[in-house]
Amino acid sequence: MPKDDQGRSADGRRERHPAGQTPSAARAGSPPAAGRGDVIGVFRRAAGGYGFVHPLTAAAGSREGDVHVAQSACLDAVNGDTVRVRLSRGRDFRRPGPSGEIVEVITRAKTRFVGSFFVAANSGWVQIDGTSFPRPVSVGDPGAKSVREDDKVVVEVVRFPTHLRDGEGVIIEVLGKAGEPGVDTRSIIHEFGLPGPFSDEVLDAARAEAALFTEQVPADRRDLTARTIITIDPVDARDFDDAISLERLERDHWLLGVHIADVAHFVPEGAPVDQEALARGTSVYLPDRVIPMLPEIVSNNLASLQPGRVRYARTCWIEFTADGIPVHTDVERTAIRSCRRFTYEEVDQFLADPGTPEVEMTEEVRTLLGRMRDLSRILRRRRKNRGALELDMPEVKVDLDRDGRVSGAHVVANTESHQIIEEFMLSANEAVAERLSAAGAGFLRRIHAPPDPRKLRQLTEFVSELGFEVDTLESRFELQRLLGLTRGRPEEHAVHFAVLRSLARAVYGPQPEGHYALASDCYCHFTSPIRRYPDLVVHRALDQLARGRRAPDDGLVDLGLHCSTLERRAEAAERELVKLKLLLFLSSRIGTEMEAVVTGVEPFGLFLQGLELPAEGLLTLAELPADTYRFERGSHTLSGRRPGQSWRLGDRVRVAVKKVDLDRRALEFRFVGDRGKAPPGLRAARHVKGSRPARKLHEKTPGKGKAKAKLKGKAKGRRGR
Repeated sequence: MPKDDQGRSADGRRERHPAGQTPSAARAGSPPAAGRGDVIGVFRRAAGGYGFVHPLTAAAGSREGDVHVAQSACLDAVNGDTVRVRLSRGRDFRRPGPSGEIVEVITRAKTRFVGSFFVAANSGWVQIDGTSFPRPVSVGDPGAKSVREDDKVVVEVVRFPTHLRDGEGVIIEVLGKAGEPGVDTRSIIHEFGLPGPFSDEVLDAARAEAALFTEQVPADRRDLTARTIITIDPVDARDFDDAISLERLERDHWLLGVHIADVAHFVPEGAPVDQEALARGTSVYLPDRVIPMLPEIVSNNLASLQPGRVRYARTCWIEFTADGIPVHTDVERTAIRSCRRFTYEEVDQFLADPGTPEVEMTEEVRTLLGRMRDLSRILRRRRKNRGALELDMPEVKVDLDRDGRVSGAHVVANTESHQIIEEFMLSANEAVAERLSAAGAGFLRRIHAPPDPRKLRQLTEFVSELGFEVDTLESRFELQRLLGLTRGRPEEHAVHFAVLRSLARAVYGPQPEGHYALASDCYCHFTSPIRRYPDLVVHRALDQLARGRRAPDDGLVDLGLHCSTLERRAEAAERELVKLKLLLFLSSRIGTEMEAVVTGVEPFGLFLQGLELPAEGLLTLAELPADTYRFERGSHTLSGRRPGQSWRLGDRVRVAVKKVDLDRRALEFRFVGDRGKAPPGLRAARHVKGSRPARKLHEKTPGKGKAKAKLKGKAKGRRGR
């Protein structure tokens, strides 16, 4: 089951009280049915102290039914709490949408928080990081735990604050002085409840598996150690969970071998290592460290397909026609020996000049790389022809120094070497899913639901007003054509951001609902069992199939929800730590100018993200050129009365850093750009759909043991497919 921020089950307390009375502590449990006029949902607090409740029954990604709650009506709810809100009978004409007051906190999301310690009136206080708490929390004796002013601390809250009453808590751990190396990472680890070191029991179990392993090929595995098999990974990869072979057969057919680390061999179901992997769900790739799903003994040694070493694999064979049509699939247990480890940069160098002497390789390997290039191009073309979508949005990686501080950033190119591996991983994931589905086995699929038709109609209206003549974008092929039309044009940012907002988020589950973005009716995750638990579950389903059994689907709905939740936690933690490191970097660089793109439009201003340094912040109305601005909620547009003073999603603005608030993790910009000398893309706006900073499309997650930060936006990527 999912755990709270301390890795334990929720504490089991609950509160029920009339609005206006002092709430008691919340306890976990299934939310009761809402009464007439009541809505049950998840609370989130805005920086201004007020909040919103997102109904549990709302459509995925939709915010239209969110209930506005004034600060005085929030009780002691904090971000993530499940609450009951009573809708107001009257209509607040100052703002559209429903409004109400929280009458019950049903379930607490967590009780431990990270904040900054300070002393006031001879008493200790902690200002919780972020916007969850409108007031500091009292922690009593300032001498407790030898805590000092401005230290970052972990607090267990025993009474949650309201707008009328202070909260109370106790300091559990002192993380160190704010701004010191490593304190930011430790803060995020505690804030998101990320797992710590592996227990002795788990490590002992992993060591026992290592003691049993020898580099002999067992009789029950096919020996592929003489085959030409290679790996292609980032230069800083630590674990290698996929390798490739490719041969030509009769009639110009291709035989692709996708060899995936056989993690299931070293992680028996129900064993201590498996239980810990289930609790973690995924590896977490923070900017300056990796929190692995499996002990390093397994992830970086036993299961890692290191060159020159005999390693156990689960091989997916796919036979393609000369035109790239799959005609046969087989999956078997194998033993391989990778003969060469390539970096993406080396493969790109080969692709630019196949005869280059700069990259050493045998003639067999040189031939293999040429085949891989040719087949991947065929597969990529076929995938586009069936309607798969690709969003071209810059991927920016933040560079860190030895102390974990930001030293710069650079754009990561999605080169052909990346695309080669991506095509083969996509093919293997799809082939395995189709094989399991045809056998009637239960397994965890990767599901990406089609967009809400209403959102696509709004998107059609938006791009039409930009001057693009399109039919309804409810057709995936018309949506694909639109993305192609905008590439390289000034409108590219605006259109691709708007498309991003219209799409749902991918999740795990057994439901046969397909993958919209990939235009696949049957898809799963098979290729990354070292760092994703759903892949390990799929490997076990294949094991059962090989033994003549069909894996049951009992519990797969809950398991999919569990894995999806932990995936989102990992992504949110990475994103928040990158944000925090960027804020620390900019806190000493007030006045720094940068080009930024509009990622959200609200009545109070524009949300922006830097293009060269991916810092996200707010440009308030007061910082825009003097004018009277009108916010059109239906189109999410800020329009001034003066010509040219309008903004929409995707516009580019030149701004400067005005203010950095590390405690609230907020960045404010001031306007610099001259509308008379606007850079390309900064034009008079008409309409745009969506009003929050863009989130990633789906799927893409960091991997390969990278201990560097990534800000992601592409609708493609090997890690999350």
